[in-house]
Amino acid sequence: MVIAGTGKGDSVELRDVGRRYGVRGRWVLRNVDLRVRRGTLLRVEGGNGSGKSTLLRLLAGIDAPSTGRITGRPRTAYVPERFPAALPLTALGYLTRLGRVHGLGRRAADRAARDWLERFGADGHAHTPMPELSKGTSQKVAVAQGLLGRPDLLVLDEAWTGLDRDSRAVLDRAVLDRVADGATVVFVDHDPRRLAGACHAVHRVAAGRLVPVSLGAEAVPLSPGPRVRVEAEGASPLPELLPGEPVREALGGAVRFTVAARDSDALLRALLTAVPPWHVRSVTPVPAPEDPPR
Repeated sequence: MVIAGTGKGDSVELRDVGRRYGVRGRWVLRNVDLRVRRGTLLRVEGGNGSGKSTLLRLLAGIDAPSTGRITGRPRTAYVPERFPAALPLTALGYLTRLGRVHGLGRRAADRAARDWLERFGADGHAHTPMPELSKGTSQKVAVAQGLLGRPDLLVLDEAWTGLDRDSRAVLDRAVLDRVADGATVVFVDHDPRRLAGACHAVHRVAAGRLVPVSLGAEAVPLSPGPRVRVEAEGASPLPELLPGEPVREALGGAVRFTVAARDSDALLRALLTAVPPWHVRSVTPVPAPEDPPR
């Protein structure tokens, strides 16, 4: 699915974004603030029904926020978890049409469609009507339509599901190539190992909020306010959601927690009252971006 974008900047920004279905429906997402810079590979995690797919649909422009705004969205392709395969077109015809929507000429669209079908080992089904495709082949077509136009923002919602091992590897490589070319890729996948070493940032959807798990400079919360870093070590398990929902970074045998300053006392209390308690090595303020290096 292709969405025409209007963004011309170097990032997509979500400001105070919320989404609920119906005037009195529950909030699926609320108060989401995020900037995703170009060339970023961002993974989104969360439990079933947490709002991951809603977030991806908002990012892709498939859905509109109930509150807040999203700016800077470039030309976007979206691969949903469930692909509507019952279309009155052949696989090649569908992909060629999507290539034209991407802005490719007729010959270029046909060439790109055939190329991606071949890469995914589905070229033998080029002239098969979409409703007659197997679930696996249908998913290959779904992924191909997201890649053939080289979008600037690629949003993948469980796109690897249903693909065979070779096709999953092809998609992994295609994602890394798009990011290397300066595109932004945001994805959800049930396999925690998926592109684990390549992600610039990981965020988790929990209780309707977007929680940074592993944060790089390419995908940052907006207006975080004063923050502190707490370095600690311990063997006791900690709750998944600690006070202030800190970013966690492994440091050898220790962990660095980055949290809003207002939540630092509650975080320290949680660490020190764990059984057995964690040993706190240091607590230091995080310099604001405008502060000069020390």
